[in-house]
Amino acid sequence: MEKPILAAMLSVGGTELSDKEKLLLEKGNPLGITLFGKNIKSKKQIKKLISEIKSVIGRDDVLIAVDQEGGRVRRLIEPEFRSYAAQIELGRLEYELDEKTAEKAIVYHTKLISQDLIETGFNWNYAPVLDVAYPTTSAALKSRCFGKNEKRISKYGKLMIDEYQNQGICPCIKHLPGHGRANIDPHLGLPIINSNLKELEKDFYPFITNNNAPAGMTAHIKIPAIDEVFPITQSAKGIDVIIRGIIGFKGFLISDSINMQALSGTIIERAQQSINAGCDAVCYCMGQESELEQLVDWGQVLSDDAMNRFTKIKNIIKKKKTLNNLDKLANDYQSIIGKIEKYNDNYDATEVLRQMKEIKN
Repeated sequence: MEKPILAAMLSVGGTELSDKEKLLLEKGNPLGITLFGKNIKSKKQIKKLISEIKSVIGRDDVLIAVDQEGGRVRRLIEPEFRSYAAQIELGRLEYELDEKTAEKAIVYHTKLISQDLIETGFNWNYAPVLDVAYPTTSAALKSRCFGKNEKRISKYGKLMIDEYQNQGICPCIKHLPGHGRANIDPHLGLPIINSNLKELEKDFYPFITNNNAPAGMTAHIKIPAIDEVFPITQSAKGIDVIIRGIIGFKGFLISDSINMQALSGTIIERAQQSINAGCDAVCYCMGQESELEQLVDWGQVLSDDAMNRFTKIKNIIKKKKTLNNLDKLANDYQSIIGKIEKYNDNYDATEVLRQMKEIKN
C-alpha cells in the first residue's frame, strides 16, 4: 500500500540535506520540495541535492519545484545557466516587433528554461504569471507580468503552459484569481482589493481562458466583495465562488508561501486554514528545521480530489524531452530579445523574509 502524501511543498535549509532533514522528509513523504537561491550554488551541486531529495523521499513522482520565470525572479543564474528576459519584456515584443516574433520568443524562452530544469532534475516551475499589470501594481510583481492587456496575457500564458507540458515540466500559473491590483507586496503585508466582481472580470480573464492548466497558485489578497475576513488563500468562499466557480479552474491548487506576512497565525494554523478553504496543498518556503518538523507532525495528507489532480501532473512529468541544437535555439532567442536587462541577482523574497524573521527573533 502506498504511503499517504503530505499536502505540502516543503523546503530545506541549505545546499545539502542535514541528517534531521533526511529523517523528516522520509517520515513526512511530502508532495514535493521547492528550492531557492540559498539551496543552489552550482549545477553539479544542485543535481546532487535533487538526487538526494528524491532518494530520501523515495518516490519517482516527488515534485521538485523552482521559481524560474526569467528576469528578476530566477534561481538558476549565470554563469552556468542562460539569462532570460522578464515577462514584461516578452510582453513588449508584440508592440516593438510583431505578433509572430513575440510568440516565437515566448516559445523559445519556455523551451530553454525547460531544458535547464530537466538537466538539473526539476519537474515543476512556478510560472507563468498571468496577473494583469496596472499603474499601481506593486513593484514586486509588475515586471513579472506580460502587461496590461488581458487578451495578450491569456495568449502568451497559454503558449507557455502548453510548451512547459510538451517538455515534461509542470507549469504552475499564478496568482489566482489575479494579483495585479495589489499595491502592497504580500511578503510584507496583506493587500486588499476594493473592487467588485464585475470590475475584476479583467483580472479573471487570463485565468478563465487557461483554466485547464495542471496547477495554479493562490494569491494572498483580500477581496471584501467576496470575503471581508479571510484572504483568498484561506477563504472557502473565495476559492469556491471565484477560483473553482467563476474562473472554473480545474487544476491542482497550491497556496502561495504560507510564510508571507500577508497571513497570520502559527505555521500550522496558516497551513490548516488554507487546506480547509480548499487548497490542495500548501507551499512552505522558509526551510527551518523546527517548522519542517511541525509540518511533518501536522500530517495533513492529500485528499482524494487532490490525488486525482496530482495524477494529471504525474502524467506530464513522465514525458521529459531532451532537445538538440540548444545553442542555436538560445542564439535565436537572444537575437529576438536583444540585450537582457541586468537584474539584481541577490533578490530572493523568501530569503528576505528569513532574514527579517532572524532579526525579529
